[in-house]
Order: sequence, then C-alpha cells, then structure tokens
Amino acid sequence: MDLGIQGKVALVMASSRGLGQAMAVSLAREGVKVAVTGRNAEGLQKSVELIEAAGGKALALSWDLSDPTVIDGLVTRVENELGPIDILINNTGGPPPTPAVGQDPALWQKSFNDMVLSLIAITDRVIPGMRQRHWGRIITSTTSGAVAPIKNLAISNTLRAALLAWSKTLSSEVAADGITVNVIMPGRVATDRLRQLDEARAKRESISYEEVIKASLSQIPMGRYGDPREYGDAAAFLASQNASFITGTVMRVDGGQIQAI
Repeated sequence: MDLGIQGKVALVMASSRGLGQAMAVSLAREGVKVAVTGRNAEGLQKSVELIEAAGGKALALSWDLSDPTVIDGLVTRVENELGPIDILINNTGGPPPTPAVGQDPALWQKSFNDMVLSLIAITDRVIPGMRQRHWGRIITSTTSGAVAPIKNLAISNTLRAALLAWSKTLSSEVAADGITVNVIMPGRVATDRLRQLDEARAKRESISYEEVIKASLSQIPMGRYGDPREYGDAAAFLASQNASFITGTVMRVDGGQIQAI
C-alpha cells in the first residue's frame, strides 16, 4: 500500500530508542525525511543508521525536552535542513515508577513540564506552517495507563491522560485546516522500557522476572508482546494520506489487552 507520504518531513520526539525509534524507521520506509531527537548520542546514531538502511534521510538532533528555550531553534534547523514539518510525532520518555500518594510536588511539576508542556509548545510551533500548507499530521504516543491506570505508574497515568484530552480538543480546532490529530497507545510492546518496568515489578513483588512475563502474557489475548515495528507501522498509517479522515481518535496497538472501552 502506498501511504502517499513520500518526500514529507517528520519530526519524531524521543526517537533514539524504543517506540520513538520504531516510529521514525517506519516513516523512513515510506520515503519520509525524518528528524530524530534525544539526549543519547549513541542512540541517535543508531536511529540514523536504521533510517538510512531503510532508504531514508535522517537528521539527528540533541534535544532536552526539559529546556523550552531550544524549541524554536531546533525546529528551524529541521525546516532549513529537511524542509517544513508535515508530521509531528509527540513522544517522551516515562517518569520513574511511583505510587499516587506521597510524591514530591517538584517531581510532579518537572514531569508535567517535560511530558506535557514541552509537547504542547512544540506542537504550537509547527501548526502555523501546517495550516499554511493545509496539510499536517500530529500524532501523540501515550500509554494504556491513560485509560486503564497501571499500578505504580501514577505520574505517567495522570499526565498521559492529560495529553488525551488536549489532543481531542486540538483535533477539532485544526480539522478544517487539513490537519489530523490522533493518539497512538501501546499495550505491552517489547522495548527496553518495558523490560525495566517488568524487572521493577519482579523486585517489588518478590517474584521472578519469568513469572512477571507469564502473568503479563495471560492478560494479552494474542498471547505475546508486540513488536516495536508493529507499533511504528501503525503510526505511519496514521501519518498517511490514507488516514486523512481519521482525527480525534485513539489507536490502540495492544493485542487486545486494554479492557477499557
């Protein structure tokens, strides 16, 4: 299937590894020029290599989402070196696992700035250009905890849920400008981050890592963890011309795991 986005330009946040990297590579396979971002130089280089191996063109940007002052300059660099941004993938790393009770307000504030306000500011920076061209795709990667809260991930559950409400509100404001705004939500997709969470659960509950995996698989109707490429390909579809009438929605890539309607 030709997704109709060859030659488009994408900015993929937090794409030096994991799901962000998978989404960047899937877009590259469709002929999209991709700017990848992150703080890990080795991970960024790996993303560039994967994109180039897929036949794409990549630009690596060292980007700390905790610093809002860099947004305009880095977006301008993408525009100068790759072209106007047509596709924005909003993605961030996750906060540390925490219960809801007793967290330092400073941790809540930092997480909100890094995971929510930073993405809103980046989106605000690219929307005017999308409006001028009457075409754009804004896709925000969240977590299943936003609709079915995950134990011991209180900060993540709360802030990702805020992104759902923001995305839905934004979608109606820019739909007439040819811009779609959607959320993509992973279930248990096999990334380093998921492994870290599974290991933390094993330690917290004093059980083996293998027992954690067995318990997790029992909750997934497909009986396996997702492959990052499956997630990346779903994001590429939402970014496509084929998905031009899909906006304000949440795509779940979860093997049937999420029980919330």
